[in-house]
Amino acid sequence: MSIELNNESGVDVDEAAIQRLAVYALDQLHVHPDADLAIVFVDEAAMEQLHVQWMDEPGPTDVLSFPMDELRPGTEDDPTPAGLLGDIVVCPQVAISQAEAAGHSPLEEMLLLTTHGILHLLGFDHAEPEEEREMFGIQRDILVGFALDERRR
Repeated sequence: MSIELNNESGVDVDEAAIQRLAVYALDQLHVHPDADLAIVFVDEAAMEQLHVQWMDEPGPTDVLSFPMDELRPGTEDDPTPAGLLGDIVVCPQVAISQAEAAGHSPLEEMLLLTTHGILHLLGFDHAEPEEEREMFGIQRDILVGFALDERRR
């Protein structure tokens, strides 16, 4: 899997943990090993600019996803074809604020946001209650499984 990480935020990010999570999540979702993913960490000003440009909403947000080849999750017998998953943009400053409000670490929040972004790249959404249940259930399963894997490391 080709996962490119780029930190332009000015905030220290545990890029190795984010990389491991992305590999774990894509494996759990049966995405082809030759799929490409880019994860970029940006500051609040850059995120606000993207948020206004693409969502027409003011202020910085926590994560944005930009799908490329419109790939969908595969199965063990029929993995997602190789291709460009797309880009995930995360704002660590917003993540830190959300982590404090939620009572967990900034890394945990960035792992959650990265997982959330990956799911959006693969076509998941949470606009409707049923979609939200499905997406957030998969998100939780990935994060719990990843945490268990990390403890075994």
